[in-house]
Amino acid sequence: MSTMDIHEVLSLLPHRYPFLLIDRVVKYKENQHLVAFKNVTINEPFFAGHFPKRPVMPGVLIVEAIAQATGLLAMKSRPDQVWERAVYYFVGIDKARFKRIVEPGDQLTIEVQLDKVRQGVWRFNGKAHVDNEIAATADIMCTARDF
Repeated sequence: MSTMDIHEVLSLLPHRYPFLLIDRVVKYKENQHLVAFKNVTINEPFFAGHFPKRPVMPGVLIVEAIAQATGLLAMKSRPDQVWERAVYYFVGIDKARFKRIVEPGDQLTIEVQLDKVRQGVWRFNGKAHVDNEIAATADIMCTARDF
């Protein structure tokens, strides 16, 4: 099993604050699975409007965190296919479900499992949870393209 600190995450993902939603990868196995963390803090810019009286992390951002984790796993799994101008784009989502709110102080654990790769499109099963309680699940598709 391997890990990635924030510096390696930044070297692979094009996202930056406030849209980088992966803080650390705690383990991954190429072509199989990856586990990452997102520390959710009250100073996240989306909390100012979602919702001021009861801050809740938007579900679409939880799904985006899952998608960013799939990009990291894809890039680490096939480094020979990652070229200087390549970006892994989020191209599809199926079966998204939201089960628990995520709020300031939570640590979101993101887990992705590679399902298959066909014609350059990667398909993953993803889930996000807080304290072993499922927050969201989704099947994610991504593909590499020049930016």
